[in-house]
Amino acid sequence: MDKPIAVADLRDGVFEVATLQVNAVSTSARRIAFRTSGRQHGPITRLVSPSDVGELIKPFVFLDHAEVAFTGRPLFGIHPHSGIATLTVVLQGGFAYEDTTGKKGEVTKGGLEWMKAGNGVWHDGAPLQGDPLRVFQLWVALPASEENAPPESQYISPDAVEEEGPVRVVLGRYGRARSPIRAPEGVNYFHIRLKDGQHWRYTPPLGHNVAWLSVDKGRLRSPEMIHAGQLAVFEESDGAIEVRADGVTSFVFGSAIKHPHPLVLGTYSVHTNPQALARGEAEIRRIGERLRAEGRL
Repeated sequence: MDKPIAVADLRDGVFEVATLQVNAVSTSARRIAFRTSGRQHGPITRLVSPSDVGELIKPFVFLDHAEVAFTGRPLFGIHPHSGIATLTVVLQGGFAYEDTTGKKGEVTKGGLEWMKAGNGVWHDGAPLQGDPLRVFQLWVALPASEENAPPESQYISPDAVEEEGPVRVVLGRYGRARSPIRAPEGVNYFHIRLKDGQHWRYTPPLGHNVAWLSVDKGRLRSPEMIHAGQLAVFEESDGAIEVRADGVTSFVFGSAIKHPHPLVLGTYSVHTNPQALARGEAEIRRIGERLRAEGRL
């Protein structure tokens, strides 16, 4: 018989420890409702867009997984957003950033970039020299109360990301660990690393009926196999989620209270209604005119 291991369990922020065998995933755990390998564009794989999978897992409305070598050029060039927050988890390498809130600097392996665009912001980034930059970049749809608020950016150093067992807390909380990011309530997002055969069980906070994960390296069984490069969406419920690692595995995991609004889309924006989108796009144009006057566009 396989050796039992301790597994983490969380409900309403209360951390418990149970002992389970690593050779099985419970048949009562939430099932996978949808999976995808996304669409690859060069070094970037788009796993979620607001017009497709984002409707299933909102407020998580966009997810890219990318590995990009240093070229000396910006990754995308300076570009705008409104109505959302972008969140980059750096898995390897690092990147230089600059945004129109006035901040600029570098984020290295294990660090986080949080750009709450609100009513409108422009930002840019480029890989640093050294190891290729490997990241997950997520968009979170903001609630109506924040979608046209002033923008705010946070750049989190690796040592400021709190951990509980195998879980690095990117957004929200897990056990005693809390994210330093000032994000909307009702959203958890973790980077998790498991050893071969290690089992992880998550019982979501009340109301977190949206849940998904995407594998960076290795494989997970839940009970179906989820391979590196895939995203799996779990059925909507308040049930627990269980996974077991097949090899050393790195993945991101999100759970949330489902975003209750329609996704009203602009080119780089997601809002809850057409009026909010119009306000955000007007602010994006205003900032763009300033950048052109400064010779930055």
